[in-house]
Amino acid sequence: MQWPFVCILIVIKNVANYYFLNITNLKGDPMTVKEKITMLRKLMKKHDIQIYYIPSSDYHQSEYVGDYFRCVSYMSGFTGSAGTLVVTETKAGLWSDGRYFIQAENQLKGSDIKLYKLNEPNVPTVVEFIKSEIEFSKTLGFDGRVVTSQFAEEIKDSLFSKEISLISQYDLVSEIWENRPSFPASPIFLLDLKYIGESFKSKIEQIRNRMEKDKIDIHIINTLDDIAWIYNIRGNDVKNNPVTLSYSIITMETATLYIDREKIPPKLSVYFKENNILLKNYEDIYEDIEKYENSRILLDKLKINYSLYSNIKSSNKILDKRNPSTDLKAVKNQTEIENIRESHLEDAVAMTKFMYWLKNVNIEDGNLTEYSISDKLESFRKSSKNYMMPSFDSIVAFGPNAAMMHYKPSEENSSQIKYGEFLLIDSGGQYYTGTTDITRTYALESKTKKVSSELKKHFTLVLKGMINLSKIRFLHGVTGTNLDVLARAPIWNEAIDYKCGTGHGIGFVLNVHEGPHGIRVNYNKEILNEGMIVTNEPGIYVENSHGIRIENELLIKFYKETTFGKFLEFETLTHVPIDLDAIDAQLMESSEIEFLNYYHNMVYDKLKDYLTEEERDWLKKYTKEI
Repeated sequence: MQWPFVCILIVIKNVANYYFLNITNLKGDPMTVKEKITMLRKLMKKHDIQIYYIPSSDYHQSEYVGDYFRCVSYMSGFTGSAGTLVVTETKAGLWSDGRYFIQAENQLKGSDIKLYKLNEPNVPTVVEFIKSEIEFSKTLGFDGRVVTSQFAEEIKDSLFSKEISLISQYDLVSEIWENRPSFPASPIFLLDLKYIGESFKSKIEQIRNRMEKDKIDIHIINTLDDIAWIYNIRGNDVKNNPVTLSYSIITMETATLYIDREKIPPKLSVYFKENNILLKNYEDIYEDIEKYENSRILLDKLKINYSLYSNIKSSNKILDKRNPSTDLKAVKNQTEIENIRESHLEDAVAMTKFMYWLKNVNIEDGNLTEYSISDKLESFRKSSKNYMMPSFDSIVAFGPNAAMMHYKPSEENSSQIKYGEFLLIDSGGQYYTGTTDITRTYALESKTKKVSSELKKHFTLVLKGMINLSKIRFLHGVTGTNLDVLARAPIWNEAIDYKCGTGHGIGFVLNVHEGPHGIRVNYNKEILNEGMIVTNEPGIYVENSHGIRIENELLIKFYKETTFGKFLEFETLTHVPIDLDAIDAQLMESSEIEFLNYYHNMVYDKLKDYLTEEERDWLKKYTKEI
């Protein structure tokens, strides 16, 4: 292909992307991002607001939010899950982290919104930016329901000398967003005890024991996954996350669930009555919380919204501490663990059948796109008996698109698949038996078009890092930060890095990202405990070239007790082939090859009885010893 022709194609693509992202920001929306920012500034002037702050959150500080709450996406065109938009009288900035740098730069083009790359040198934080821009005695505005009390207090403390005012009662985006999606209202359901292994009564007893220890009278819970876990309910108010919009207040005598009544099927009303769970309307908590006086209240300022917090009377004493349920649900019980293993077996069968299809389909006919492949993978998962829905929107990224860590193809904007490149697929499922998250990077090769040696080298470096972490045994008391270097070491040795964590916790039929633990290079004080689950997903991302990630889930298990203490190890839960076509075995050490061969033998043994004869023969080839 000649360079002039390539340049023309690039120009056409950029124009198309600009139109798609800035003219039709959401389907059916004719306004450009610039027009929306202009309208916002008019409303700011009307309410005497100098700076307006818009986070990517709902009223519960959820990582992923329903369409109703996608205000940053609507106002800016940036579709990532983590972004903060700040608008002044003359400037507009969007803050996002390393997962989204490339995506945000592309999606903000032509919008006059500046990208601020979080944690990069000489880049101000949101608070630092607001402090530098806001004038003496002026006003910062935001919707107090989507802003944490901690952020509001941080702003107050940082800008104390400027004597600014906070206005938190205006949702200005609603005044601009004419066809805003409806407020989430999906029905809830009870997750059977055979899956979760622990009753509501048992969980509430553990929470009250911790409340009693801290002399707590009232515990206010704002986080949706905590509430779902405590009450053993699930919903569908947030896409891919089986949670329901709700609040809860727990005292030593009562447990109150604040939820829209139309979400509750008649049969569930009996369950709530039998367990002495009080039901109140979703918005009633704002009024109820004003009634408490002279009490010790437990809440998490990182999670509770500012509007709710502002309604608490000053006579109460606040204990700002992580919800007890957050720690309790991070450690899976034996029933959950057995079900999780079952969910991973179902997921592995679907993923392996998909890999067999991908490796045998004719790519040269030009009919395959990232979007159609995403649909094909979903069709395999849907055939599983316990499958509910995806655990997040699948990342199907071909070639250079994979350099964007959270790239998501759409039907309108999807690359065609060709030979000679890598295809990265990060996907997962919500099953009644558990939540899965897996990434595989595939080499797409024909007889005449092969993947380059550089790509295979990078793939092998990532694989080496993933294996290093998988096979470590460690002393109890270790945090994920202590182990992160194991995954990065082979990559760092080549002076390469990835701008994200190595692993995160996973919920049980809940959020695919679950704290408090994780594996990341930046400090995390959470000790890795037996029964926790964490992902292992190192990667290499080269802008405009390629992206590689290999991800397995790991269960933390007891290994042995010695005179030196208790030692733990990882059990790999994910049983899906790693693409042998992408490996340069000459770069691997004998211990790494031994681990890979052991892993592939296990994969074959676990999956062979669930495959057709053709698929089984193929799997034997793709799990052979190297």
